[in-house]
Amino acid sequence: MVDIFSKRDGPRPEDVKAKRLIQENSGTIRKLADQISNGGFTKMRQEEARRREKPKPEGLIIHDLKAPSKPDTPDPYVKVSINNRVVLADASSGRQLQLLGEIRRNGFSKAFVLATKANGYRSPVSDETYAAIQHLSQAAITQEFSEASLVQEIEKALGIKR
Repeated sequence: MVDIFSKRDGPRPEDVKAKRLIQENSGTIRKLADQISNGGFTKMRQEEARRREKPKPEGLIIHDLKAPSKPDTPDPYVKVSINNRVVLADASSGRQLQLLGEIRRNGFSKAFVLATKANGYRSPVSDETYAAIQHLSQAAITQEFSEASLVQEIEKALGIKR
């Protein structure tokens, strides 16, 4: 004789009884758990419920970092930085568009050195920029022709209106 045991569908009767007993006495179980944990059980349950909530955007300032924050067309201007680099920068983003050169000190005098391969720059100015401002290469910076005057001359030569 062979006994065949097959699994029945649904939960076992003892599991159903245990689940019903827990549900019927859940209030008492919660009270005991709070009493034993000094209120920690209810705090834990509230914290879990708070974590499961979806965030509410009311009153929040949301920044979409993927969205373009600057216009597609740059607003160029010429700037002399603190370390005497002369750059073409974008006014809307503040980013450097192109290095034009730098103001170098030779003894007691200062002069504008154009960014070319001959002057030791790895990324020289473009041919159009070179043609427009080559006359300012090695221009001496004096009281009569200051850094501000150099910036104005470069912007004028490049056709930048400010």
